[in-house]
Amino acid sequence: MVTLVTPSADWLPAYRDALAAGWSPSTVRAADVAREQLDAIARDPAAFLATLDQPQPGGPPVVLPDGSTVPRLPQITRWITDGATFLGTISLRWQPGTDALPPHVLGHIGYAVLPAHRGRGHATAALALMLAEAAARGLRRVDLTVEPANRASIRVIEKNGGRRVERFDRPASYGGGVALRYAISLAPGG
Repeated sequence: MVTLVTPSADWLPAYRDALAAGWSPSTVRAADVAREQLDAIARDPAAFLATLDQPQPGGPPVVLPDGSTVPRLPQITRWITDGATFLGTISLRWQPGTDALPPHVLGHIGYAVLPAHRGRGHATAALALMLAEAAARGLRRVDLTVEPANRASIRVIEKNGGRRVERFDRPASYGGGVALRYAISLAPGG
């Protein structure tokens, strides 16, 4: 059974091992993000864990793939587990009081499952659990973006009620290229 856990010292060794083995929680700047996180864990594990759960606005700016910086939105990260094994990560970001996101944020939710655990429904279950978190925070709709060739992620989104809203060109700050935007309604009857 898939569960979401708040990142903690108990699960940190498994997370660090996944990073060290070449996995990344990000599809954008994947290797850089993994290296940066490994460095942050080595410097101060508690401070690193604190960066993953910031439900209030503020904190250090976010560095975009092109090196520019933008204000940090409230966000939470949860680690995906089956109770015994670290399976991946899922995060939610939002703007208080609105379902809209600023132009530099391509989606509300992002997730990554370790390669050895893909294809078993873990991402589908984790997304369903994170949608409940989003609804509890007052969101009535969430957007997710995906590469057109990522059929597995598209299936995960669609199994959770996602409907494609557009094909768009990613901003240059994200390296350009085509992406798909999906929306999932969290409103009753939506």
